[in-house]
Amino acid sequence: MSAALDRLRGGTPPKRHNARTIAALTANPGCTRRAVLDAAGVDKPKLSQQIGFPGNFGQSRFALARGNGFEAMLKADNCELLLAALAECLQLEPAGVTYDDLGEDADDTLAARHGRTRKLLAAEAAGAALIDHPLLTLDVAGQRVFLEPDLIAFQVEGRLHVVEIKSFAIVDGQADSAKVSAAAVQAAVYVLALRRLLEELGHDPALVSHDVVLVCTSNFSLQPTAVVLDVRKQLSTLKRQLTRLASVSSLAAALPESVSFDLALPPAELITALGRIEARYAPECLSACELSVYCRHEASGSTAALGRPVRDALGGVDTITDALALAAGTLTPTEEQAEAAAVLQAAARLRAEIL
Repeated sequence: MSAALDRLRGGTPPKRHNARTIAALTANPGCTRRAVLDAAGVDKPKLSQQIGFPGNFGQSRFALARGNGFEAMLKADNCELLLAALAECLQLEPAGVTYDDLGEDADDTLAARHGRTRKLLAAEAAGAALIDHPLLTLDVAGQRVFLEPDLIAFQVEGRLHVVEIKSFAIVDGQADSAKVSAAAVQAAVYVLALRRLLEELGHDPALVSHDVVLVCTSNFSLQPTAVVLDVRKQLSTLKRQLTRLASVSSLAAALPESVSFDLALPPAELITALGRIEARYAPECLSACELSVYCRHEASGSTAALGRPVRDALGGVDTITDALALAAGTLTPTEEQAEAAAVLQAAARLRAEIL
């Protein structure tokens, strides 16, 4: 990590990423502020609290307990229920599947478990297998991040599939689209890490399938059901964002040396520092970024606060005040605002006719 990124954190140690935070990077890839803060390892939850705009993130205790209970139930009795759910998706015969739990030793270190994962994956798969509690790594802006997928499944022909276990329900073949999307992005993080590990081991990374298996509860019961998700789109977005984070050092180096996100600084100084880095706020940020509450406050009165479709449709019109004035014809549009002004005036005429 560059000295400029280290300087931004001040005396605060870097915040370690995990699969959820890496997945969240894809939510708003055009935001320079988030790219710089994440590359520097700034603790955004603590930063948001320090400046007086804390966000409400994380799963509830009830959701965590339900998720842990569901996963434990699936993996009980040598994964009997889980194998039944995977049998159709992956054409696995439960009787012929081996099972390795790499997390059996509670006192094991992360490095040791990662080493056992490498050793197990280094050998060619002789048949169908489930690998429980594997440990993978991924480099994120110079940081080595440890990642733990719920499960890796070998098919008989040697293909590997990431298996994600979630406790939300699939009812009549339908599930909450936001939850499915979040699960797909998180699974893509594991797919990328697994492919890079296979490449290091001299295997073909294409052995890791882009089709991941999502295991959820069925309807209103705790019975499992499995569906296949294609995460190629999420993988492409994730790779682009990780590449952007790796090259963000130049952006940090261009900032004045006075800019710091040391959490020991007063809130006013931290807010001034945030103002030095351009943000790209959209309402969707509220579900993906710990600084979104502050960025929403900062974007108040701008067209960006109305959502990405509005911001994109009104290119060149930055504030709601200007948009209303252009619609009313009381503001002369610049050359770049001419198209947006015509759209706004047409919308104003239609609204007046309807009312």
